[in-house]
Amino acid sequence: MLQNRVDPYGNIIFTPARGAWMGNRGLLHDAQQHIRRPFRLKAWIICVLQFKGRHRPVMAPGQYTELFFLDEATALSAGHRPCAECRREDFNRFKAAWIAGNPEYGFTMKTPIGQIDEVLHAERTGGPHEEPIDALPDGTFVVFQNTPHLLYKGLLRKWSPEGYGDPVVPTMGSGETDRPMRVLTPASTVNAIRAGYCPQVGLEK
Repeated sequence: MLQNRVDPYGNIIFTPARGAWMGNRGLLHDAQQHIRRPFRLKAWIICVLQFKGRHRPVMAPGQYTELFFLDEATALSAGHRPCAECRREDFNRFKAAWIAGNPEYGFTMKTPIGQIDEVLHAERTGGPHEEPIDALPDGTFVVFQNTPHLLYKGLLRKWSPEGYGDPVVPTMGSGETDRPMRVLTPASTVNAIRAGYCPQVGLEK
């Protein structure tokens, strides 16, 4: 079993569970396929599992480290964004929504994606932010009962490498949900989701 799956915190973990998307942060492993660093690039991307018939061994020596995600919501929470090559349409939609949701940066569609990656990198390294749960859009992750939960259709679902738990109603006044919650999804990505980017979620058929 390889250490190549990513959780909503952005940690690279061991699990036999398979992923629906692949990701890339650069070359992270050594010749023995052991992870030696959490990232090498500031461009953390989300890729499709198959593209133009390309085939490559996973975690080959000297090549970038293939990472895998349960779903796109998990990948966004970890700080990744759509790839501009294999997901060009989604990349354009994400970039447009990110720009619309974060007008304070003054970015346009002509702004190099590297500038958005810089913002995401600062948010990743800065840790979770806080927001009231009733202000968050579906597809974002929060910390609830000390574990990552997805907010989906107004309900919370506990994340695991294999999928999601039963829905929990985040009732206001119940203690934990009546104060700002720790949000794992980077703030600017939350704003992009608010502005119309709809991430793929593993609960969808």
